[in-house]
Amino acid sequence: MPETQILSSQEGAVLTLTLNRPQALNAFTSGMLSELRQALDAAAADASVRCVLITGAGRAFCAGQDLSDPMVKPAEAGDAEQTPKDIGLLLDGFYIPLAQRLRSMPVPVVAAVNGVAAGAGANFALGCDLVLAGQSASFIQAFAKIGLVPDCGGTWLLPRLVGRARALQLALLGEKLPAEAAQAMGLIYQCLPDEELASAAQALAQRLSQMPVRALAETRRAIDAAGLLDFDQALQQEARLQSRQGFSADYKEGVQAFMQKRAPKFTDR
Repeated sequence: MPETQILSSQEGAVLTLTLNRPQALNAFTSGMLSELRQALDAAAADASVRCVLITGAGRAFCAGQDLSDPMVKPAEAGDAEQTPKDIGLLLDGFYIPLAQRLRSMPVPVVAAVNGVAAGAGANFALGCDLVLAGQSASFIQAFAKIGLVPDCGGTWLLPRLVGRARALQLALLGEKLPAEAAQAMGLIYQCLPDEELASAAQALAQRLSQMPVRALAETRRAIDAAGLLDFDQALQQEARLQSRQGFSADYKEGVQAFMQKRAPKFTDR
């Protein structure tokens, strides 16, 4: 097992986090989940980071939870420990904080899905703001195949992305969904030739990093929250957000740049 299961590199204002267990298709372990959350926490606190890009090492994005992890591996005949494992403890301690951290990032988060994204790996990717995938990539809600239900936010994300009927199709049947079909049904942003994925994802992340990232993060929060609001409440939420953003340095800079016919330089975060 590599000493560092999450690789980190920064180019300009874009921080790239690479899931780094290629020998196991980057399947999550409890230690890897902790390392990933710590990396996201550090990115959230680092003013030099204005966009995060997440991808996987090797031929997969993430195959989901590693079932050999002691926190989830069922007891077998002859095991000294026969007590059934409470998988909810793994979710409470690792997946829930990770999903919440991802959803509350103060900067945009891009996923570049190279190869399979299965189970929690798929839902972690779908929890990012914009998801790009190579043509050979696929998404699998594999939970039902082993007697579990979607987690890492899957039950919330799937119906909001593709509707109830499609969400149930994906979750109940657990069939492999090619990246091209995922784009066609609105599950992801874009499917690209494999050889273009890395450069396209980096270009998109660089583009986002030059935008008013505080406003982008607020837009994500507003869209997520709007699903629980009626129309009038959503209008009031928009008014409150616009009031706050109207006092920001980025709004002033954006207007001045527009009037002066120059490219803006946004600094808020």
